[in-house]
Amino acid sequence: MDNSTQQALVDSAIDLFSSKWYATVSVAEICRHAGLSNGAFYRHFRSKEEIFCAILDYVIQQIEKNLEVLPKFPQAERIQAFVNILYDFSQQHTALVRVFREGQYRFFEYERKLKDVYEKAFEVVFGKPPTVAEYLFAVAGLRFSSIRAAMHQIPVKTEVLAIILRNGIFEPQEINPEKIFATSIIPLAIELLPNTRQRLLAEGRKLFGEKGYFETNIHEVASNAGLAIGSFYRHFESKESFYRQVIRNVGRDVRHFITINLQSDLNHVEREMRGLWLFILFLSIDQYCYNIVREAEFVLPDEVRDYYDAFHKGYLKREDSQPCCDTTTCIEFMIGVAHYFGIEVIFNKSPEIAQNTIEEIGFLYMNGLAHTFEKKEGQNEKSTRRKRGEE
Repeated sequence: MDNSTQQALVDSAIDLFSSKWYATVSVAEICRHAGLSNGAFYRHFRSKEEIFCAILDYVIQQIEKNLEVLPKFPQAERIQAFVNILYDFSQQHTALVRVFREGQYRFFEYERKLKDVYEKAFEVVFGKPPTVAEYLFAVAGLRFSSIRAAMHQIPVKTEVLAIILRNGIFEPQEINPEKIFATSIIPLAIELLPNTRQRLLAEGRKLFGEKGYFETNIHEVASNAGLAIGSFYRHFESKESFYRQVIRNVGRDVRHFITINLQSDLNHVEREMRGLWLFILFLSIDQYCYNIVREAEFVLPDEVRDYYDAFHKGYLKREDSQPCCDTTTCIEFMIGVAHYFGIEVIFNKSPEIAQNTIEEIGFLYMNGLAHTFEKKEGQNEKSTRRKRGEE
Protein backbone atom coordinates (compact mmCIF):
# COMPACT_ATOMS: atom_id res chain seq x y z
CA MET A 1 0.00 0.00 0.00
CA ASP A 2 2.79 2.46 -0.96
CA ASN A 3 0.71 4.44 -3.46
CA SER A 4 -0.37 7.65 -1.72
CA THR A 5 -3.85 7.69 -3.29
CA GLN A 6 -4.40 4.05 -2.48
CA GLN A 7 -3.18 4.63 1.08
CA ALA A 8 -5.52 7.63 1.48
CA LEU A 9 -8.46 5.46 0.41
CA VAL A 10 -7.45 2.68 2.81
CA ASP A 11 -7.03 5.15 5.70
CA SER A 12 -10.45 6.60 4.93
CA ALA A 13 -12.02 3.15 4.80
CA ILE A 14 -10.43 2.18 8.13
CA ASP A 15 -11.86 5.34 9.76
CA LEU A 16 -15.34 4.59 8.45
CA PHE A 17 -15.42 0.82 8.89
CA SER A 18 -14.10 1.13 12.46
CA SER A 19 -16.92 3.46 13.46
CA LYS A 20 -19.82 2.23 11.29
CA TRP A 21 -21.31 -1.09 10.28
CA TYR A 22 -20.00 -2.39 6.92
CA ALA A 23 -23.42 -2.29 5.26
CA THR A 24 -23.82 1.45 5.94
CA VAL A 25 -20.51 2.54 4.40
CA SER A 26 -20.53 3.31 0.66
CA VAL A 27 -17.73 3.71 -1.87
CA ALA A 28 -18.84 7.32 -2.38
CA GLU A 29 -18.52 8.00 1.35
CA ILE A 30 -15.01 6.49 1.45
CA CYS A 31 -14.03 8.78 -1.43
CA ARG A 32 -15.57 11.91 0.13
CA HIS A 33 -13.87 11.17 3.45
CA ALA A 34 -10.53 10.82 1.63
CA GLY A 35 -11.12 13.91 -0.53
CA LEU A 36 -10.88 11.83 -3.70
CA SER A 37 -13.11 11.02 -6.65
CA ASN A 38 -14.98 7.78 -7.21
CA GLY A 39 -12.81 7.26 -10.25
CA ALA A 40 -9.71 7.26 -8.07
CA PHE A 41 -11.25 4.50 -5.99
CA TYR A 42 -11.99 2.25 -8.94
CA ARG A 43 -8.45 2.62 -10.27
CA HIS A 44 -7.27 0.78 -7.16
CA PHE A 45 -10.20 -1.34 -5.96
CA ARG A 46 -13.05 -3.06 -7.75
CA SER A 47 -15.54 -2.82 -4.90
CA LYS A 48 -16.18 -1.97 -1.28
CA GLU A 49 -15.68 -5.64 -0.43
CA GLU A 50 -12.23 -5.64 -2.01
CA ILE A 51 -10.95 -2.70 0.05
CA PHE A 52 -12.51 -4.16 3.20
CA CYS A 53 -10.76 -7.49 2.61
CA ALA A 54 -7.49 -5.68 1.84
CA ILE A 55 -7.71 -4.12 5.30
CA LEU A 56 -8.37 -7.53 6.88
CA ASP A 57 -5.29 -8.92 5.13
CA TYR A 58 -3.29 -5.93 6.34
CA VAL A 59 -4.33 -6.55 9.96
CA ILE A 60 -3.23 -10.17 9.73
CA GLN A 61 0.09 -9.19 8.15
CA GLN A 62 0.79 -6.64 10.90
CA ILE A 63 0.02 -9.09 13.69
CA GLU A 64 2.19 -11.72 12.00
CA LYS A 65 5.02 -9.20 11.65
CA ASN A 66 4.79 -8.28 15.34
CA LEU A 67 4.90 -11.95 16.37
CA GLU A 68 8.03 -12.63 14.30
CA VAL A 69 10.21 -11.43 17.20
CA LEU A 70 9.11 -14.27 19.51
CA PRO A 71 12.00 -16.65 18.66
CA LYS A 72 14.47 -13.95 19.77
CA PHE A 73 13.24 -14.22 23.37
CA PRO A 74 14.58 -16.89 25.76
CA GLN A 75 12.05 -19.71 26.13
CA ALA A 76 11.14 -18.68 29.68
CA GLU A 77 10.20 -15.16 28.53
CA ARG A 78 8.12 -16.06 25.48
CA ILE A 79 4.74 -16.34 27.23
CA GLN A 80 4.99 -12.80 28.58
CA ALA A 81 6.24 -11.55 25.21
CA PHE A 82 3.31 -13.25 23.44
CA VAL A 83 0.86 -11.61 25.85
CA ASN A 84 2.49 -8.19 25.49
CA ILE A 85 2.47 -8.30 21.68
CA LEU A 86 -1.23 -9.13 21.41
CA TYR A 87 -2.21 -6.70 24.17
CA ASP A 88 -0.16 -3.83 22.77
CA PHE A 89 -1.52 -4.35 19.25
CA SER A 90 -5.08 -3.89 20.52
CA GLN A 91 -4.15 -0.72 22.40
CA GLN A 92 -2.13 0.81 19.56
CA HIS A 93 -4.34 -0.22 16.64
CA THR A 94 -7.84 -0.21 18.11
CA ALA A 95 -9.44 0.99 14.85
CA LEU A 96 -7.92 -1.96 12.95
CA VAL A 97 -9.13 -4.35 15.64
CA ARG A 98 -12.65 -2.96 15.32
CA VAL A 99 -12.61 -3.53 11.56
CA PHE A 100 -11.31 -7.06 11.99
CA ARG A 101 -13.98 -7.91 14.55
CA GLU A 102 -16.62 -7.22 11.93
CA GLY A 103 -14.52 -9.00 9.32
CA GLN A 104 -14.31 -12.22 11.32
CA TYR A 105 -18.10 -12.20 11.47
CA ARG A 106 -18.73 -11.23 7.82
CA PHE A 107 -15.85 -13.07 6.10
CA PHE A 108 -14.96 -15.92 8.40
CA GLU A 109 -12.08 -17.13 6.21
CA TYR A 110 -10.03 -14.22 7.59
CA GLU A 111 -10.53 -15.47 11.12
CA ARG A 112 -9.14 -18.79 9.88
CA LYS A 113 -6.13 -16.98 8.36
CA LEU A 114 -5.45 -15.18 11.64
CA LYS A 115 -5.85 -18.45 13.51
CA ASP A 116 -3.06 -19.94 11.37
CA VAL A 117 -0.81 -17.04 12.42
CA TYR A 118 -1.61 -17.54 16.09
CA GLU A 119 -1.11 -21.30 15.87
CA LYS A 120 2.41 -20.77 14.47
CA ALA A 121 3.14 -18.34 17.31
CA PHE A 122 1.78 -20.89 19.81
CA GLU A 123 4.25 -23.46 18.52
CA VAL A 124 7.13 -21.00 18.97
CA VAL A 125 6.03 -20.23 22.53
CA PHE A 126 4.96 -23.67 23.73
CA GLY A 127 6.98 -25.99 21.51
CA LYS A 128 4.08 -27.89 19.92
CA PRO A 129 1.05 -27.32 17.65
CA PRO A 130 -2.06 -26.51 19.73
CA THR A 131 -5.16 -28.63 20.13
CA VAL A 132 -8.48 -26.79 19.72
CA ALA A 133 -8.72 -26.36 23.50
CA GLU A 134 -5.12 -25.20 23.84
CA TYR A 135 -5.63 -22.66 21.07
CA LEU A 136 -8.79 -21.30 22.74
CA PHE A 137 -7.10 -21.18 26.13
CA ALA A 138 -3.89 -19.54 24.89
CA VAL A 139 -5.42 -17.08 22.42
CA ALA A 140 -9.15 -16.52 23.04
CA GLY A 141 -8.99 -15.19 26.59
CA LEU A 142 -5.97 -13.07 25.71
CA ARG A 143 -7.56 -11.55 22.58
CA PHE A 144 -10.85 -10.77 24.31
CA SER A 145 -9.20 -9.28 27.41
CA SER A 146 -6.96 -7.10 25.27
CA ILE A 147 -9.90 -5.88 23.19
CA ARG A 148 -11.98 -5.10 26.28
CA ALA A 149 -9.05 -3.13 27.71
CA ALA A 150 -8.74 -1.14 24.47
CA MET A 151 -12.43 -0.57 23.74
CA HIS A 152 -14.01 -0.58 27.18
CA GLN A 153 -11.07 0.44 29.39
CA ILE A 154 -11.30 -2.71 31.52
CA PRO A 155 -8.15 -2.82 33.72
CA VAL A 156 -6.75 -6.23 32.79
CA LYS A 157 -3.16 -6.98 33.78
CA THR A 158 -0.72 -8.43 31.26
CA GLU A 159 1.41 -10.06 33.95
CA VAL A 160 -1.67 -11.89 35.24
CA LEU A 161 -2.60 -13.03 31.72
CA ALA A 162 0.87 -14.57 31.44
CA ILE A 163 0.43 -16.33 34.81
CA ILE A 164 -2.93 -17.73 33.65
CA LEU A 165 -1.39 -19.11 30.44
CA ARG A 166 1.42 -20.68 32.41
CA ASN A 167 -0.39 -22.02 35.48
CA GLY A 168 -4.17 -21.77 34.94
CA ILE A 169 -6.75 -20.05 37.10
CA PHE A 170 -8.04 -22.56 39.67
CA GLU A 171 -6.46 -25.08 41.99
CA PRO A 172 -6.73 -28.72 40.77
CA GLN A 173 -10.08 -30.29 41.69
CA GLU A 174 -11.90 -33.55 41.02
CA ILE A 175 -14.11 -33.30 37.93
CA ASN A 176 -17.31 -35.28 37.38
CA PRO A 177 -18.16 -35.17 33.63
CA GLU A 178 -21.67 -36.52 34.25
CA LYS A 179 -22.56 -33.38 36.20
CA ILE A 180 -21.10 -31.10 33.56
CA PHE A 181 -22.73 -32.64 30.50
CA ALA A 182 -26.04 -33.69 32.01
CA THR A 183 -28.65 -33.48 29.27
CA SER A 184 -31.56 -32.71 31.56
CA ILE A 185 -32.03 -29.02 30.69
CA ILE A 186 -34.56 -26.54 32.05
CA PRO A 187 -35.74 -24.45 29.07
CA LEU A 188 -36.50 -20.76 29.27
CA ALA A 189 -40.14 -19.98 30.03
CA ILE A 190 -42.40 -19.53 26.99
CA GLU A 191 -45.24 -17.00 27.02
CA LEU A 192 -48.27 -18.88 25.68
CA LEU A 193 -50.26 -15.66 25.44
CA PRO A 194 -47.63 -12.94 24.88
CA ASN A 195 -48.76 -9.36 25.27
CA THR A 196 -48.24 -6.71 22.58
CA ARG A 197 -44.79 -5.67 23.82
CA GLN A 198 -43.58 -9.26 23.98
CA ARG A 199 -44.86 -9.98 20.47
CA LEU A 200 -42.99 -6.99 19.09
CA LEU A 201 -39.75 -7.96 20.86
CA ALA A 202 -39.97 -11.57 19.67
CA GLU A 203 -40.48 -10.48 16.06
CA GLY A 204 -37.75 -7.84 16.31
CA ARG A 205 -35.28 -10.40 17.64
CA LYS A 206 -36.01 -12.66 14.70
CA LEU A 207 -35.75 -9.92 12.06
CA PHE A 208 -32.65 -8.28 13.53
CA GLY A 209 -31.01 -11.71 13.72
CA GLU A 210 -31.90 -12.66 10.17
CA LYS A 211 -31.59 -9.35 8.30
CA GLY A 212 -29.62 -7.05 10.55
CA TYR A 213 -30.47 -3.72 12.15
CA PHE A 214 -30.27 -1.52 9.05
CA GLU A 215 -32.26 -3.86 6.80
CA THR A 216 -35.08 -4.17 9.33
CA ASN A 217 -37.77 -1.49 9.63
CA ILE A 218 -40.31 -1.06 12.37
CA HIS A 219 -43.24 -1.29 9.96
CA GLU A 220 -42.11 -4.83 9.12
CA VAL A 221 -41.72 -5.67 12.81
CA ALA A 222 -45.25 -4.50 13.60
CA SER A 223 -46.77 -6.13 10.52
CA ASN A 224 -45.12 -9.50 11.19
CA ALA A 225 -46.34 -9.34 14.77
CA GLY A 226 -49.88 -8.77 13.46
CA LEU A 227 -50.02 -5.24 14.86
CA ALA A 228 -50.46 -1.68 13.62
CA ILE A 229 -47.48 0.71 13.66
CA GLY A 230 -49.19 2.71 16.38
CA SER A 231 -48.81 -0.26 18.73
CA PHE A 232 -45.05 -0.08 18.29
CA TYR A 233 -44.86 3.58 19.30
CA ARG A 234 -47.04 2.98 22.36
CA HIS A 235 -44.23 0.79 23.73
CA PHE A 236 -41.01 2.12 22.17
CA GLU A 237 -39.82 5.65 21.35
CA SER A 238 -37.74 4.64 18.35
CA LYS A 239 -36.11 1.82 16.45
CA GLU A 240 -32.91 2.40 18.44
CA SER A 241 -34.63 2.11 21.83
CA PHE A 242 -36.36 -1.02 20.58
CA TYR A 243 -33.01 -2.50 19.50
CA ARG A 244 -31.54 -1.70 22.92
CA GLN A 245 -34.26 -3.71 24.58
CA VAL A 246 -33.73 -6.64 22.20
CA ILE A 247 -30.01 -6.70 23.09
CA ARG A 248 -30.79 -6.56 26.80
CA ASN A 249 -33.25 -9.42 26.43
CA VAL A 250 -30.64 -11.52 24.61
CA GLY A 251 -28.10 -11.00 27.39
CA ARG A 252 -30.71 -11.65 30.08
CA ASP A 253 -31.83 -14.87 28.41
CA VAL A 254 -28.28 -16.22 28.03
CA ARG A 255 -27.44 -15.49 31.66
CA HIS A 256 -30.75 -16.84 32.95
CA PHE A 257 -30.50 -20.04 30.91
CA ILE A 258 -27.04 -20.72 32.32
CA THR A 259 -28.06 -19.81 35.88
CA ILE A 260 -31.13 -22.07 36.08
CA ASN A 261 -29.15 -25.01 34.71
CA LEU A 262 -26.13 -24.72 37.01
CA GLN A 263 -26.44 -27.21 39.83
CA SER A 264 -25.46 -26.06 43.31
CA ASP A 265 -23.14 -29.03 43.99
CA LEU A 266 -20.53 -28.14 41.35
CA ASN A 267 -17.03 -27.08 42.32
CA HIS A 268 -15.30 -24.05 40.78
CA VAL A 269 -13.97 -25.74 37.68
CA GLU A 270 -17.10 -27.83 37.11
CA ARG A 271 -19.15 -24.62 37.16
CA GLU A 272 -16.98 -23.04 34.48
CA MET A 273 -17.10 -26.17 32.33
CA ARG A 274 -20.85 -26.52 32.79
CA GLY A 275 -21.28 -22.82 31.95
CA LEU A 276 -19.38 -23.31 28.67
CA TRP A 277 -21.52 -26.32 27.81
CA LEU A 278 -24.73 -24.42 28.52
CA PHE A 279 -23.54 -21.41 26.50
CA ILE A 280 -22.95 -23.65 23.48
CA LEU A 281 -26.36 -25.25 23.96
CA PHE A 282 -28.00 -21.82 24.11
CA LEU A 283 -26.33 -20.74 20.86
CA SER A 284 -27.62 -23.90 19.20
CA ILE A 285 -31.15 -23.08 20.39
CA ASP A 286 -31.17 -19.32 19.73
CA GLN A 287 -29.76 -18.83 16.23
CA TYR A 288 -30.18 -15.04 16.37
CA CYS A 289 -28.24 -14.29 19.56
CA TYR A 290 -24.74 -14.07 18.09
CA ASN A 291 -25.66 -11.95 15.05
CA ILE A 292 -27.55 -9.40 17.14
CA VAL A 293 -24.75 -8.84 19.63
CA ARG A 294 -22.00 -8.62 16.99
CA GLU A 295 -23.86 -6.04 14.89
CA ALA A 296 -24.68 -4.07 18.02
CA GLU A 297 -20.94 -3.51 18.59
CA PHE A 298 -21.17 -0.91 15.80
CA VAL A 299 -24.77 0.23 16.14
CA LEU A 300 -24.91 0.61 19.94
CA PRO A 301 -21.40 0.04 21.35
CA ASP A 302 -22.35 1.29 24.81
CA GLU A 303 -25.10 -1.33 24.98
CA VAL A 304 -22.62 -4.08 24.08
CA ARG A 305 -20.26 -2.90 26.78
CA ASP A 306 -23.17 -3.24 29.23
CA TYR A 307 -23.88 -6.71 27.78
CA TYR A 308 -20.38 -7.95 28.64
CA ASP A 309 -20.28 -5.99 31.90
CA ALA A 310 -23.41 -7.88 33.01
CA PHE A 311 -21.60 -11.21 32.53
CA HIS A 312 -18.65 -9.82 34.49
CA LYS A 313 -20.95 -8.74 37.35
CA GLY A 314 -22.53 -12.20 37.30
CA TYR A 315 -19.14 -13.73 38.04
CA LEU A 316 -18.57 -11.29 40.91
CA LYS A 317 -21.84 -12.36 42.55
CA ARG A 318 -20.73 -16.00 42.58
CA GLU A 319 -18.44 -15.96 45.58
CA ASP A 320 -17.84 -19.71 45.31
CA SER A 321 -16.35 -19.27 41.84
CA GLN A 322 -13.81 -16.55 42.53
CA PRO A 323 -10.52 -17.31 40.74
CA CYS A 324 -7.23 -17.51 42.59
CA CYS A 325 -5.52 -14.42 41.14
CA ASP A 326 -6.54 -10.91 39.91
CA THR A 327 -10.31 -11.16 39.68
CA THR A 328 -10.98 -8.71 36.84
CA THR A 329 -8.36 -10.21 34.54
CA CYS A 330 -9.44 -13.79 35.26
CA ILE A 331 -13.11 -13.04 34.63
CA GLU A 332 -12.42 -11.26 31.33
CA PHE A 333 -10.19 -14.16 30.30
CA MET A 334 -12.94 -16.73 30.95
CA ILE A 335 -15.61 -14.65 29.17
CA GLY A 336 -13.20 -14.50 26.24
CA VAL A 337 -12.76 -18.26 26.13
CA ALA A 338 -16.56 -18.64 25.96
CA HIS A 339 -16.88 -15.91 23.31
CA TYR A 340 -14.37 -17.40 20.89
CA PHE A 341 -15.50 -20.94 21.66
CA GLY A 342 -18.94 -19.85 20.47
CA ILE A 343 -17.41 -18.48 17.26
CA GLU A 344 -15.53 -21.74 16.72
CA VAL A 345 -18.64 -23.86 17.09
CA ILE A 346 -21.04 -21.58 15.16
CA PHE A 347 -18.88 -20.75 12.17
CA ASN A 348 -16.89 -23.94 11.96
CA LYS A 349 -20.18 -25.84 12.33
CA SER A 350 -18.50 -28.38 14.58
CA PRO A 351 -20.59 -28.78 17.75
CA GLU A 352 -19.28 -32.34 18.05
CA ILE A 353 -15.97 -30.89 19.24
CA ALA A 354 -17.68 -29.19 22.18
CA GLN A 355 -17.61 -31.89 24.86
CA ASN A 356 -14.00 -33.03 24.41
CA THR A 357 -12.86 -29.43 24.08
CA ILE A 358 -14.61 -28.39 27.29
CA GLU A 359 -13.03 -31.29 29.17
CA GLU A 360 -9.59 -30.17 28.01
CA ILE A 361 -10.33 -26.51 28.81
CA GLY A 362 -11.21 -27.63 32.35
CA PHE A 363 -7.79 -29.26 32.62
CA LEU A 364 -6.12 -26.08 31.37
CA TYR A 365 -8.08 -23.94 33.83
CA MET A 366 -6.42 -25.97 36.59
CA ASN A 367 -2.97 -26.52 35.11
CA GLY A 368 -2.28 -23.95 32.43
CA LEU A 369 0.19 -24.74 29.69
CA ALA A 370 3.25 -25.24 31.88
CA HIS A 371 2.96 -29.01 31.28
CA THR A 372 3.91 -28.42 27.63
CA PHE A 373 7.24 -27.02 28.82
CA GLU A 374 7.76 -29.93 31.19
CA LYS A 375 7.01 -32.40 28.40
CA LYS A 376 9.33 -30.60 26.01
CA GLU A 377 12.12 -30.30 28.57
CA GLY A 378 11.73 -33.99 29.38
CA GLN A 379 12.04 -34.87 25.71
CA ASN A 380 15.10 -32.64 25.32
CA GLU A 381 16.74 -34.18 28.39
CA LYS A 382 16.02 -37.68 27.10
CA SER A 383 17.50 -36.77 23.71
CA THR A 384 20.62 -35.37 25.38
CA ARG A 385 21.08 -38.54 27.43
CA ARG A 386 20.80 -40.62 24.27
CA LYS A 387 23.55 -38.58 22.60
CA ARG A 388 25.75 -39.09 25.67
CA GLY A 389 25.08 -42.81 25.62
CA GLU A 390 23.43 -42.76 29.03
CA GLU A 391 20.41 -44.79 27.81
